[in-house]
Formats: sequence, structure tokens, C-alpha cells
Amino acid sequence: MRGLYVITSQQHVGSGQLTGAVEQALIGGAAIVQYRDKRSVSTPADNQLTEIHRLCRDYGALLVINDDVELARRVNADGVHLGRDDMDPGVARECLGSNKLIGVSCYGDVQRVNRMVKAGADYIALGRFYASETKPEATPVSVDVLRQVRQITSAPLVAIGGITAENGAALVDAGADMLAVVNGVFAQPDITSAARDISALFHTHINRDEL
Repeated sequence: MRGLYVITSQQHVGSGQLTGAVEQALIGGAAIVQYRDKRSVSTPADNQLTEIHRLCRDYGALLVINDDVELARRVNADGVHLGRDDMDPGVARECLGSNKLIGVSCYGDVQRVNRMVKAGADYIALGRFYASETKPEATPVSVDVLRQVRQITSAPLVAIGGITAENGAALVDAGADMLAVVNGVFAQPDITSAARDISALFHTHINRDEL
């Protein structure tokens, strides 16, 4: 797991334009697409997610569903992402099977990181690192926390929160394997260019430990 991790935004992209917007992000190099809709409790059209999943396969990317394990199972997504109040990773694993990704948000809680890795999480999300329009109330997390977590686990780390091409390099340098982005891609006038600029951080980054 390495690269740009885009999270869909109904605030900026309506359901009718979602498939096209996701494809633009994939053209720009997105490696994982997370379907997330916090505005509605209604179930999205499965055929739309099936089409998005097909696009992900065509571009060599993965589709992850936010929160909803049953939806992830129903559309045969590549995995699910769980927050603090969602299903336990072990239970999600039983529902989805051993070949699906289970991602877990750990915010800035190092102890939670250890618990979730032991519970079977495939990757850990940390943040918010910068001011976020999506979750302005979220507790800020310092880059030092990312460095600390990098030292205690080999699990892939996803950094999230107000990330752009301008500030993302510091997070990659601190140990982030992926940069999760909402507004920095889907709120931009050129989604493909925005995705490409952030994806490029992983191609130009030099691991300082190798120097």
C-alpha cells in the first residue's frame, strides 16, 4: 500500500457525477478509493459502486467502503474502513473474509494503534494533521505522532486531514505510506491534476534512511 488514497465527497461531487470524478482521480494516480457518504443514511445504488469498483480494477486501484461492512460485502469491495464507533476489526474480518482489507482510524492514539494492529487491522489511519474542511472539529495530530507510530509498527500508515501537494511531503518523509485526501482532490477544478500532483510525492520522495 503506497500512494494517494482518495475519499469521495458528496459535498463537492453529486451522485450523478461521482463515477466520472472517481475516474478522473484514478487517471491522476489514485491507488485506493474510499466510498464515504456521511450526509445520508440511505443505501447508495449498488450498481454505481459496482461501476466504481470496475473502474478501480481497470486502473489497478482498490475500492474500500467507509463504515458499512454489509455494503462492502454486498458489492464485493476490496475492504472496509472502520472508525472508533464502528464494528470491531475482528468481527469485520469474519464478515468479509481473510482476503479483504480492514483499515482502522486511530486518530493520534498510539495505544489504539497497538490494539487495532493486534485485532487484525491491515492498515492504520492517523490524523487530522492539518486544518480540515471535512472534519474541522477533529483533534489535531502532530507529525511527531506519525514518526512515533512508524517506529512501533510495520503496518501501512495512512495520513489524513487537510493534505495537499504542498504539505504532504512532510508526512511521507515522516513515514506515511499513503495520503488520504478529500477536498485536496475532489474540491479542485481539475481533479486529475490534483491527484497527479499528490501522487507524484511518492515518486519523488527519497527515504532518508537509505542515504
